[in-house]
Amino acid sequence: MHINQGGNTEQLRPSQGGVFCVLQLSQLWGWGNRMWEKFEVDEQAVDCNLDRVDQVQYNLLYRICEIESSTRFKTPDGKMIFAQSEGHNAWLWISNDVSEDERRIRLHELIDCLDGMDLLGITGAPQTIELFTQVYFETRGIGYLPHMDMESYYCPEVKQPVDIGGTIQPANEQHIEIVAEFMAGFSEAAYGKPVDPVSQIAGAESMVKSGSLFLWMVDNSPVSMANIAHRSACYARINAVYTPTSMRKKGYASAIVAGLCTMLVKEHLVPMLYADLKNPHSNKVYQNIGFVKNGKIADVKFK
Repeated sequence: MHINQGGNTEQLRPSQGGVFCVLQLSQLWGWGNRMWEKFEVDEQAVDCNLDRVDQVQYNLLYRICEIESSTRFKTPDGKMIFAQSEGHNAWLWISNDVSEDERRIRLHELIDCLDGMDLLGITGAPQTIELFTQVYFETRGIGYLPHMDMESYYCPEVKQPVDIGGTIQPANEQHIEIVAEFMAGFSEAAYGKPVDPVSQIAGAESMVKSGSLFLWMVDNSPVSMANIAHRSACYARINAVYTPTSMRKKGYASAIVAGLCTMLVKEHLVPMLYADLKNPHSNKVYQNIGFVKNGKIADVKFK
């Protein structure tokens, strides 16, 4: 096999077993650290390269890449993107047309770029995360533990639930304590550990002040909550959907999420969200109001 490099033709000789070694390919094709470059917050690296499916599956990348302090790398051709905000998992996207051999080589280079940086975990499409964890173990000898498997959903058409009493309204300062209780309950349900509502007061205040948190009200009392976490050019991500145990099975979660979807459609945005696959009930709720499966996301933590 021959490769022409700047007018000079060089022959590639296969290593034992007929496989070209990573070092040979990296040197001849000009890969190495130069193939990963930092990009600015205002650069549209995500929007320019992700197709419709990826824009849903990797929607959280948009938010991470807006954060000034986040770590952001991409390849010059835009076919691989890595981003991490402080204290959270990194996200890794790889275009489907990148070969497995090239993926492995560039992941080795990415890990070199991250030298000295501790990764809490990595999130992305299952096959992408499987390969990254292999390369990360080969390079740094660090294993991982599965943390969460999610399905990404988008809602092309809202199906309004019927005969659900109550109304939707934005949360306000009067609701901070109950929102903190809901947030503690949400965290406990998601991670299986008791949470003191007092510890959630600051977060509740922030969410209420953002104007993005909504409550479903029955007889002037909050019975469910949901949040519009982020808006990108085409999609809006919903999260923090929670109904306390005593108020479940009454359709309140369906009602509030459908209500938010209706608002977002009026803004010409497509609603999307992530759902924990360990919770079949919530997945069914979302599907019943019009959400369609878009692609799985794997979330792992490094040991």
